[in-house]
Amino acid sequence: MEIRQLEAFAAVMSAGSVTAAGRLLGRSQPSVTRSIQELEAEIGYPLFQRFGPRVAPTREASQLYQDVERTLANLRQVKARAEQIARQAPPPVTLAATSALAAGLVPRALALLDQNHPLESVHVRSAAPEQVVDAVLNGIVDIGVSSLPLEHRGLQVHWIGETACVAAVHAGDPLARAPRVALSDFANRRLITMQNPYRLRPRLDAAFAQADVRTSGVIETNSSLNALGAVRAGLGLAVLEPVTALGLPVEGVVIRPLDIRIAFLFGVITPESRPLGAATLATVQALAQAAAELLPDFVLHDASQHGTILQALHEVPHDHLNPTEEHTP
Repeated sequence: MEIRQLEAFAAVMSAGSVTAAGRLLGRSQPSVTRSIQELEAEIGYPLFQRFGPRVAPTREASQLYQDVERTLANLRQVKARAEQIARQAPPPVTLAATSALAAGLVPRALALLDQNHPLESVHVRSAAPEQVVDAVLNGIVDIGVSSLPLEHRGLQVHWIGETACVAAVHAGDPLARAPRVALSDFANRRLITMQNPYRLRPRLDAAFAQADVRTSGVIETNSSLNALGAVRAGLGLAVLEPVTALGLPVEGVVIRPLDIRIAFLFGVITPESRPLGAATLATVQALAQAAAELLPDFVLHDASQHGTILQALHEVPHDHLNPTEEHTP
């Protein structure tokens, strides 16, 4: 495989046609077509179905695309780093975080860093918690910021942050005028909540089950920002982590504390076997400072408490792990 073939494949996947891919790459349409044909001959199966000027990826192409895009991104980083080395510039800060933490917390931490030591190069990617861990374990990034659990071998946990979940309410809802929202206020209302069954979700489900609150329906999403958008559209009430709610406020949505504490726990991780540079350590500290400034009830736990905290997380009753069945009629 050659880089020009992979670039042609990624461009067609992104643009939806060979002609548009050629414009993206600054190549002719026949050149892009030839690169795709060469790649298909190399791997032994078709990547696209042709429909006149447009194409549709095959199932195999969709499976291959993520690896190709990651490879091209790494190559771009190598090229950029080679140029930085030529200028004797410091290495970039590379960081992966869940979407909530990448949007609500990471920019604040980088701004703190930039005040004292202007950042020349930063690579930030958002991903699912499991993908954040994978990126750290495989050395793709220097730092990961993700919700717990983070007990994978090969990770160094630097600190664990704890804060309370909040309610997100449409600004026109009577609950927006209340100082806090009770779980009982969600009765017979549509609940907007998170999908991942291995992170925050079990604690939310257990709290609703213990309060014997039955909602009129559930909208599930993998992004707190999506949940805030749904609240703004008047689709229901949300319970979510406060990092997005406070760090990236949405007009038309009011954030209120809950009448009980449902903990949101997250941590900062690096590869256990990689020596930490000054920039990495400074970023780890800036993330803790940014969290303390953003979250009024923020509690910073030492990494040594990781096992104890995980044990408490895993004590959620098993019969509370199916929220749709528990509190949806």
